Order: sequence, then structure tokens, then C-alpha cells
Amino acid sequence: MSRWGRDTGLSFRMFVVMFLLTVVYLAFIAILISAGVSAVVILFIAAIMVLVQYFASDKIALASMGAKIVEPEQAPELHGTIERLAAIANLPKPKVAIADSDVPNAFATGRNPNHAVIAVTRGLMNRLQPAEIEAVLAHEMSHVRNRDVMVMTFATFFSVVAQLIMRMFFWGGMGMGRRDRRDGGSIAMVYLGSILVWVISYLLIRTLSRYREYAADRGSALLTGSPSNLMSALVKISGVMQRIPERDLREVQGMNAMFIIPASVGNTVSELFSTHPSLENRLERLRAMSREMEGL
Repeated sequence: MSRWGRDTGLSFRMFVVMFLLTVVYLAFIAILISAGVSAVVILFIAAIMVLVQYFASDKIALASMGAKIVEPEQAPELHGTIERLAAIANLPKPKVAIADSDVPNAFATGRNPNHAVIAVTRGLMNRLQPAEIEAVLAHEMSHVRNRDVMVMTFATFFSVVAQLIMRMFFWGGMGMGRRDRRDGGSIAMVYLGSILVWVISYLLIRTLSRYREYAADRGSALLTGSPSNLMSALVKISGVMQRIPERDLREVQGMNAMFIIPASVGNTVSELFSTHPSLENRLERLRAMSREMEGL
């Protein structure tokens, strides 16, 4: 996979986003300390929430989609493709799951490559050609290789803290040590700080998520050696999504951040607020990569 090198520009942008998130979160901690807020309970609750999400992410994701783990004899072609891609990527073979949904999609979950699951829907398997399915599976394998579940879980940690603080203030300051507050200025500083941290981290986390999708697209092209297969799959999935009943899309929208293509009802207001890049931008990057690979 390394013969085409790294996308240094993309890697640098992901580093910048993570750096900015770190700065925002450190500033938030400084606000809590300077305001005299006892943040131990809040941090403890947030840590428990994040750890549960981290260690149970596979079970939560599979349950939300109604996906079931399948054995090789139940889906031999699917298992064979994933086993081959895992060998190319030098990874342990992930577990394989199928969701009985007509919405064409796929996702990867699990806290690390040793606990990974790659799931596909019946809708995806029924609508794509084998080479296109392989490209989608390679995209998900790249998420596993890049440890994206771990990256995104810990990137959202202090965003969860900020949300908890906003909710506690909304509920009347529960758990915020209100008896020990000396002035309203500290209260306002913590509340406004938590709002600001949540808004900034919301945008940065979505930016990071879009970059992770670009990286997984690139990984798929390198694993399969054919960016055109992923391009074809993305176009087909996106086109079919427009014809899926809205009720079916709403049932799975909670998994949009993990899907290869969001199951959206209507158009996204702006890519700025989306977890995924636009289809046009993804295709353009894949075209550029195809030209790069053909020139070698």
C-alpha cells in the first residue's frame, strides 16, 4: 500500500484539526479551573460515557442497525473479500455482519483492528457489482486500519463535557457546586465557555470526520488498485439513496457519521456541518488519484 506514498496534505490538515481541538479543550479546562468549578464529577461522568462508547461501540452500532454477525458459510463471498483485503492491509480479519435493511450502505466499528466489525446492508449487496462491493469494503477496512473509531471517540471527549455542563445549567445547575459559587460572573464564564467549546469542537470534529472519509477513500483505492470502482459505488449508492422511502432513511440516520454515504432526507445545508465530504469532492479526489496511479 505504501508504494504511492502518503497524502501529506491530508495528513497535515488532520494534524492541524487535532491541534486546534487540543487548544480549545485546554482553554476549556483553564476556564473551569479559573472559575472555581469542581469539574471532577463532570469529567468522571464524561469519561464513563466515552469509555462505554469506546468499548461497546461495535455492539451499539450493530444493534442500532439490527445487524447480525455472519459466519463464512452464511456469506462466503463477503468473508472471502474481507479476508483478502485484511491480508493486503496486514490486519486481522474483522468480524462480518449483515443488516437486513434496503438502504444501501456499509460501516466499520470496533475500538481497534483486533475488535473490528465490518457491516453491510442487504440493499448494498443487492445493488452493487462485486468489484464495487470490494471497493466499499476496502473503504471500511481503511477506517479499521486508521483506527478511526478510537480517533473520533477521543476527539469528542471534551465536547461531551461541554454538552454536560450546558445541560446541567439548563436543569438548574445540578452538580455544578452552586452553593460554593461566589459570583454570577464565574457562572456566566463557565456557561458561555461551554457553549463556545461545544460550537467550535462541533465544527472541528466534523472537519476531522470529513478528512477521515477522504483518507478511507484513498485507502480503498490503494487496497484495490482501482479508484474507479469506488467512484462507481459512491455514485450508485448516492443515486439509490434518493429513491429510498423517507421512513427507511429516518430509521438509520443515527448511523450517518459511520456510513460510507449518509442516509440523508433532503440536501445537507452546508458541507461545513456535514460528517462527510460532498460526493463531487470525493469523486474529484479519486479521479486525481486515478491519474496519479496510472502515471506510475
